[in-house]
Amino acid sequence: MILHESESQKNKKLEMKKIILLLVLTFSLTTLAQNKNLSYFKITQKECLPKKGYQLVLKEVISDSRCPDGVNCIWVGEIKLLMAIYQDKQFVGEETITLSDKNFQDNKKWLSPYLSANKRNIESIDVVPYPKEGLKISPKDYYLKIGYIKTP
Repeated sequence: MILHESESQKNKKLEMKKIILLLVLTFSLTTLAQNKNLSYFKITQKECLPKKGYQLVLKEVISDSRCPDGVNCIWVGEIKLLMAIYQDKQFVGEETITLSDKNFQDNKKWLSPYLSANKRNIESIDVVPYPKEGLKISPKDYYLKIGYIKTP
C-alpha cells in the first residue's frame, strides 16, 4: 500500500510539472505574439512630398463623434476624414473614409494599395489626438497613426 501511495505521488508530481510547463509555454507564446515587431507611421495634414509612388494626405477631419476619455457613452463613436491621394507627386483624387471599431477591415483594405509593400500588414489605424472631456482639439493637430508589422 505504501508503494501505491508513492506511485500516486509521483504521478501527481509529473502532472504538476506538465501543467507548469504548459502554462510557461502558453505565457511565452502570448508574450511573443504581443511583441510582433510593431512599427508606426503617420499620415499628416502636410502637403504632398516630392517623391515617387502613392502618398496620402489627411486633408480634413469632417466629423469626430468619438466618445471622449472621461465620459461614459452608449457607443464609441467614429471619425470621418477626407483623404487626398497623390501618385508620383500628382493629385489623383479624394476619398472620405470613416474610422470606427466596426470597419477596421474595410479601412485596412482601402489603405493597403497606397502603402509600400513592407507596410501593408496593418495592425491598427488610429486618429490622434483622441478626444478628452472638456478639451477642444485644434483641426491642425489631427493625424493618422498606422501600426504595422514589418515584413522583409
